[in-house]
Amino acid sequence: MKIRKVIPFLLAFIILLPCLTMAADQEEPVIYTIKRGDTLWGLSERFIKDPNYWPNMWSKNDVITNPHVIYPGQKVRVFSDHLEFEPKAGTGKQAAVTAPAAAKAADMLQDVAEERVFTIRGSEGYLLEKDSRPAGYVIGTHNDRIVTGMDDIVYTDIGANNGARGGEKFSIFHDEGTVSHPVTNENMGKKIIPLGSLQLTDVEQKASRAIITKNYKEISPGSYLMPYRNGRSHEVTLKMTSRDLKGYIIESYSGTQCIAAGDIVYIDLGSNQGAVPGNMLYIVRDVTLDKSITQGRVERLPQELLGALVILETGKKTATALVVKSIDAIYRGDKLISQTK
Repeated sequence: MKIRKVIPFLLAFIILLPCLTMAADQEEPVIYTIKRGDTLWGLSERFIKDPNYWPNMWSKNDVITNPHVIYPGQKVRVFSDHLEFEPKAGTGKQAAVTAPAAAKAADMLQDVAEERVFTIRGSEGYLLEKDSRPAGYVIGTHNDRIVTGMDDIVYTDIGANNGARGGEKFSIFHDEGTVSHPVTNENMGKKIIPLGSLQLTDVEQKASRAIITKNYKEISPGSYLMPYRNGRSHEVTLKMTSRDLKGYIIESYSGTQCIAAGDIVYIDLGSNQGAVPGNMLYIVRDVTLDKSITQGRVERLPQELLGALVILETGKKTATALVVKSIDAIYRGDKLISQTK
């Protein structure tokens, strides 16, 4: 009789067991509000006790498009074994959080690029790599003027033999000289700075007359002519690098020794290395280790984090970039590293 009374209770327990298991699985999360200074790395260390978990907070996340930028006021659902960003209002989607393993220095640059979009104004210049040549040159001016400007007449060595035709436009650049790699001494090309633009009016076989249609600086004979760039500003959006990138800052637009946020620089990474406009790179410097003190116990020290830059335009082996963050002085020869997915 006792056994018959126990059986219904056992059956009831078996039936309810899946429900009890589901209830246990449905952990109620704690809601945390992002504060200024918070980072994905820091949140992972604080709540999951694993700072290297933060990559798993980004790759599947629809809310955080840039892993280095989170904002005060954003909500995070904290579970015992994972974190989730709450979806934006109106999306109706839950943003699971996951991302790439990378340098712990990311938290120092959390506010690197609050706009996430950067403007190219057309005056940044670039490196004309050594295997490239100008389309032509300004070879003379009307009345032998030393310098010219808007609406002045100049002469070029571009003619019908080059396939040129009347009305064609070219951008004008000044040759600032050859740039050598600060580490390898390799000839990286010539730094050229935009001066303006011109339009061909009369074209002969080997030469042409042209009118200057725009100028940023004074234009003189010897200026380079390159395929026309309309000079209109346009925007570059941040993009995650597709591969590991390591390189150097090899020159700055201004040519000054000390580089800071807002400066244009030229780097030794281009499309051949997988760099594309919008890639963000960290600027770092090795710290000298006194081996006489460590006596072989330490091989290297953590790199010093100096700032970050965003690539604006790429050549084959070089690129033009904007320094978007500097937390210390930056110089030619400082190293660049990326964070990859």
